Amino acid sequence: MIEKLSAIAATRITPAAGAGGAPASSGAVASDFASALAQGANNVADQVSEADRAAMSALSGQSGPREVAEAVMTAEQSLQTAIAVRDKLVNAFLDISRMQI
Repeated sequence: MIEKLSAIAATRITPAAGAGGAPASSGAVASDFASALAQGANNVADQVSEADRAAMSALSGQSGPREVAEAVMTAEQSLQTAIAVRDKLVNAFLDISRMQI
């Protein structure tokens, strides 16, 4: 998950050139950013679900405590990363809303 978020962070988001070299509408850029955030959130949800499945399989005796610990630690790390991204987005929004025009 961290690698995927690092790849998202390393991606440049620039407006695509429209006719005459003018920037195209920001809808394309916003949808790319929104889809990147949605994909990141889906990945976190998948890892949390995988940790839950690992815990259930350990209760039924199909897996050991090591697999459960690995899955839970991965899910926890992904969740903490998602929370950090959310906090950065909220802080950026608040900074923008405080700007004077």
